[in-house]
Amino acid sequence: MDVLAFFAHPDDETILAGGALALLAHAGAQVHYLCATRGEGGEAGEPPLCELSELGAVREGEMVCAVQALGGRSLTFLDYIDPRVGADNQLFAYTDDLPFLAGQVAASIRQFQAKAVLTHGANGEYGHPAHMLSHQAARLAVESFWQQPGDLRPVMYSVSAMHAHHPRPRLANKDESAHLVLDVTPALPAKTQAALCHRTQHALFVRRASQEAGRKLSVPEVILRVESLHRAFPEVSQASLPEDELFKLLLPWELAVQDNSAG
Repeated sequence: MDVLAFFAHPDDETILAGGALALLAHAGAQVHYLCATRGEGGEAGEPPLCELSELGAVREGEMVCAVQALGGRSLTFLDYIDPRVGADNQLFAYTDDLPFLAGQVAASIRQFQAKAVLTHGANGEYGHPAHMLSHQAARLAVESFWQQPGDLRPVMYSVSAMHAHHPRPRLANKDESAHLVLDVTPALPAKTQAALCHRTQHALFVRRASQEAGRKLSVPEVILRVESLHRAFPEVSQASLPEDELFKLLLPWELAVQDNSAG
C-alpha cells in the first residue's frame, strides 16, 4: 500500500503523526512524504544553529534525516516559501492559489498511486493558516479522483483528531472526531529519532511543556505516545467506522480507551 503524507513544514510530519507513519512503514506500507515548504519562516534554534538565510537548506536536511528515521520511501518538496512569523506571532499561509496547490497534491497522488493521504486537520491543529490550507488542498485533490473515471480512489485521513483523552488538547482539531486513537509506543524510538533530526526546532518542541512542568525538559520527554486520526474523505459516521486498508493496517495499535466524541 502506498501512502502520501502531505504537510506544510518540516517537523509537522513527526510531531503530529510520526508514530502512525512509522507504524505504517513497519506494517509494509510505502510512505511517501510531500512537504509544501522548507520551513524558512521558522526558528533556527537556541542558540541559532544557522543564519536565517540558510534555514531552508538546513531544515531540508533535517527532514531528510527524519523521513529516513520514520522508514519513509521518498521525500518531495513543493518549493513554496514559508513566510516569516509576523507581529504578535501572526502566522501565514504559503500561497493563495488553492486550486494550483490541490493540483500539485493530486499529481503526487497519481505519481505514487497512493491509496491514502495523511495530512493536517481542518482546524490547522492550533489554527495555523498553512496547515488549514494544506488540509483544504489535500481534500480537493482526493475528491477529484472520486469525480473522474479510474480505479484510483484514495482515502484521506487528518491528524491530531479530537478525543476525550487527547494528550495535548491545544493541538487537537476540534471539528474532527477521532476514528483511530493509537498507542504509538512501539514506534517511539523511530518517532523520537525523527524529532531529534529536527535540531533547529528543539527549543520550540520543549518550550511550552517545560514552562508547564516548571523545569527544562528534553526532546524525548515531550514526544507523545498517543496519536489520533480522523477519516476526512470519504466521510463516515462514528457508528460505522472505516473499513479501508489504512485503517486495518493501524488497528493493531488502537487504544482501548478510545472515545470518539468531539468533546
